[in-house]
Amino acid sequence: MTAAVPSGGRWYRFPGWRIVAALAVTQMFGYGILYYAFAVLLQPMAASLDASTAVLTGALTTALLAWAGLAVPVGRWLDRHGGRALMTTGSVLATGLLVAWSQVRTVVQLYLVLTGLGLAMAMVLYEAATAVLVSWFEPARRSRALLGMVVVGGFASTVFLPLTGQLVARYDWRTALLVLACGYGLVAVPLHAIVLRRPPRSAASAPRDDPAVRAAVVRAALRDGRFWCLAVAFVAHSGAMSTMTVHLVGFLVHRGHPATFAATVAGLLGVMSVTGRLLLAAAQRGVRLTTLVATIFGIQAVAAFCLPLVAAGRVGAGLAVTAFGLGFGVAGLAAPALLADRYGTAAFGSVAGLLATPVTLVRAVAPLGAAGLLQIAGGYPPVLAAVGGACCVAAVGILARSGTPGPPSLVERPLSERPPVGTPFRRRYWKLII
Repeated sequence: MTAAVPSGGRWYRFPGWRIVAALAVTQMFGYGILYYAFAVLLQPMAASLDASTAVLTGALTTALLAWAGLAVPVGRWLDRHGGRALMTTGSVLATGLLVAWSQVRTVVQLYLVLTGLGLAMAMVLYEAATAVLVSWFEPARRSRALLGMVVVGGFASTVFLPLTGQLVARYDWRTALLVLACGYGLVAVPLHAIVLRRPPRSAASAPRDDPAVRAAVVRAALRDGRFWCLAVAFVAHSGAMSTMTVHLVGFLVHRGHPATFAATVAGLLGVMSVTGRLLLAAAQRGVRLTTLVATIFGIQAVAAFCLPLVAAGRVGAGLAVTAFGLGFGVAGLAAPALLADRYGTAAFGSVAGLLATPVTLVRAVAPLGAAGLLQIAGGYPPVLAAVGGACCVAAVGILARSGTPGPPSLVERPLSERPPVGTPFRRRYWKLII
């Protein structure tokens, strides 16, 4: 459904912008607490549970796999019912599981809790929030709304990694989790429950409310070669990003840099992700979105290929990581825009869920594959070459068939251009997309 600022009204009175503000805050808290905090808690958990960091890292992989498994059902729910009930339930569940996480005594308990937390993340994090915003905003304002959410969310690691570290240092990892659980519950639950709502019904909302239309849009996407090109692009890019996130610090330390310097430089990825998103939003007014995204992915490929050659010096390492970080958050802004522009908003949650499933799966397993490659090759250069190659694949996938026209939005299309309601559905649908 498309919503617009009422004629003669002020933009800040439009409920959609309040939803943007609420989701921006809950995404920053959500990613910071549910995802990034694990890295800080890993070492103290390993000592407390008497387990290796590799075994405990597998629990996070399990959470991501659970997240991937729920992506499509969550997308379908959002298309049919909106995000208020789902995201509120997910935030309540996440709060309870954070408390349970603080009380685990065995590795098995940790795996069970993080599996549940992965299901909660599928309900409250970026994919669900994006589907909510897409349903509220017309194309002219959609990019601005998504940008407002992801820019604030991009500071999750910047805020919560040091905050979690301070909590662990002052108390312990169990108490830190209890404090984080209280913070997340007090912020996310009321914002999801009070601010989120479905867009007002109108004549233009008929396609969104028609299950047959939603099913037809999903089938059209699955038969569209362009969808699979985008899937290959974002899956490859997701694998490259997760591999670099996990292994960058180890690579820099291996090249002789102090751990503090390596961690500081790795922190540039989060800062540059925000910069890259802002540059993408500013530049796309004059340049085609696919061209911009492919260019950024290409810059990342060059940075990954060059990193083994320049990482011995601090300046070279900093420049290469900065260049790579430009594309760190671009996919999160580009994917919703490309999907909504091509397939409309009637079944956006379902289509985005189909794309999110393999993307999240690769995000979970790519670091493990990179660790295996590291052991076989005996060094980091092959791993970084694989990262660069994945970015090249992503750039090609973004550009592939980019000029092929796709089905126009079933929602934004004026009522005057829609076939009569009495026309058989299959004919009605194909008249809409021809």
